[in-house]
Amino acid sequence: MQQTPQDLRQIEALLDFYTASGVDCFLGDEPVDWFGLTSEQAAQRLQNMGAVAQAPQTGQPALGGDIRHVPAAPRQQGGGPASLSSPAAAAPSGASATGAPVGQVPVTGQSAVLPDKAIIAAARELAASAASLDDLRQCLESFDGCNLKLTAKKLVFADGNPQARLMFVGEAPGRDEDQQGKPFVGRSGQLLDRMLAAIGLDRTAVYIANVVPWRPPGNRTPTPQETEICKPFIKRQIELVDPDVLVFLGAASAKTLLGVQDGIRKMRGHWMTYPGLTREIAAIATYHPAYLLRSPLEKRLSWRDFLSIRQALQDNQKEKS
Repeated sequence: MQQTPQDLRQIEALLDFYTASGVDCFLGDEPVDWFGLTSEQAAQRLQNMGAVAQAPQTGQPALGGDIRHVPAAPRQQGGGPASLSSPAAAAPSGASATGAPVGQVPVTGQSAVLPDKAIIAAARELAASAASLDDLRQCLESFDGCNLKLTAKKLVFADGNPQARLMFVGEAPGRDEDQQGKPFVGRSGQLLDRMLAAIGLDRTAVYIANVVPWRPPGNRTPTPQETEICKPFIKRQIELVDPDVLVFLGAASAKTLLGVQDGIRKMRGHWMTYPGLTREIAAIATYHPAYLLRSPLEKRLSWRDFLSIRQALQDNQKEKS
């Protein structure tokens, strides 16, 4: 069958629509109803998960509160972290405002999980139960309260040295990170590696993570609800790594974890304090490598930031010696 110019224009328009919708890779020859499949997966996850966690107890911080005030969840026999997939992780009593038992994930026919305060409270409790980074990874793998997990290929937990004095935090993984399960491995990650090399460092000397550990579909920006659900886990991750210097790559991660509202142009280059649980941590925000790829003239300002980071590490080492 010979294709006419009109057919080719229609095919081109369809491909443009796919690109705008976030379709960025070839999956198979047969069409798949991903909406129906996602609903089935969500129903199965929720059936397996059961009750998620208890409602926040008296004195537990409100939405956006500091994880340092959250009492650690009871640990299961054997020392592992409490899992949301275990019925013992929650003992529902009464009912919530939605009519569902307290601690149970409310569901609808169209979505896997409704991101409400109960889910955020469950995330706080689960994150607080992690005694190590391995525990925290297991907690995230068992946590079904964030819908991004349904569409992501892999959990993007971290990369680098857990004992590093320098930690970087971005916003969320992209396509390359989702495929490999490591943060900052695409073009922006390659630029970050070169920036580290310029101050005499590499990934064996730093620790890299994201606020949101699952890729949002189409590389969209995570919603405030998704960010709030994931925030207890990155806060616990920072606490367990306990770096001397914390660097926020882009304004989004700094706004989430420091509560600042300034844009990155105003924020970058200024030293701040991250309120760690055991001690205060020196923190600074700089441009995200992806932004530098789009705006290469700003690299000179990032270079100043990285020189300041190197100096802070040196000063910190002198104080300890």
